[in-house]
Amino acid sequence: MIENRPVSTAVSHLVLLAGVAIVLFPIWITIVAASHDVARLLEVPLPLGLGDQFFENLKQVVSTGVEGSTPIGIMLFNSLVMALMIAFGKITISLLSAYAIVYFDFRFRMLFFWMIFLTLMLPVEVRILPTYEVVAQLGMLDTYWGLTIPLIASATATFMFRQTFLSVPDELLEAARIDGAGPMQFFFDILIPVSRTSIAAMFVILFIYGWNQYLWPLLITTDKSMVTIVMSIKGMMEALEETPKWHHIMMTALLAMIPPVLVVIGMQKLFVKGLTETEK
Repeated sequence: MIENRPVSTAVSHLVLLAGVAIVLFPIWITIVAASHDVARLLEVPLPLGLGDQFFENLKQVVSTGVEGSTPIGIMLFNSLVMALMIAFGKITISLLSAYAIVYFDFRFRMLFFWMIFLTLMLPVEVRILPTYEVVAQLGMLDTYWGLTIPLIASATATFMFRQTFLSVPDELLEAARIDGAGPMQFFFDILIPVSRTSIAAMFVILFIYGWNQYLWPLLITTDKSMVTIVMSIKGMMEALEETPKWHHIMMTALLAMIPPVLVVIGMQKLFVKGLTETEK
């Protein structure tokens, strides 16, 4: 029987409320800053209440953009394409590689698996110069392929899908063989539906990973039409010979938060199941 301890319950709720406040406070400051004009934001103390310029700032950022920057619609589109291509590419390659490692018996398969796993020690920041040289020689600078292909291999997703496939009962494989299902039919008709929660969890993680990329897009893009939203926010804060327009910067940051938040909210149930479910 669970004991009712009012003091312990109250302390737990206070800790949770404090954690929520710490997480939400920067978001609230962003909303507040996006609702004032730049003159008010330069005054001391910084306002903590909403202003009356929110929709005016939103209209100006969306319709005309920030001076010297790419229109925000193009930046959001570039970030969305990059995030989706990275997420779908990583998931597709990881599913196929995990399927081959688990269900196909070939020499050195575990060696190949550990070689894939060891790539965790070689993120793009470590191999950025040779990767840039390869992308440049292939003519993929200022392209979506150049933004995404060097980032679509994922040892983490391969490991996660391997663990998911190992939990699938052998009886399903035997039943598929008896019914005459080939390897790819077994993969698409049985393994993919069984792994949907893991796929959803990885999609959320990888989408946010692709959306937040900064260093790699900054290196390989020189055309303003290929600028991503994260690159643009950083560039706005480093404006030369003028005071940064913080109300526009915060409005842009607020708009940049919307797609990842929608993905997390929309796939919340599958995301939690994918990270906590052990029995398939």
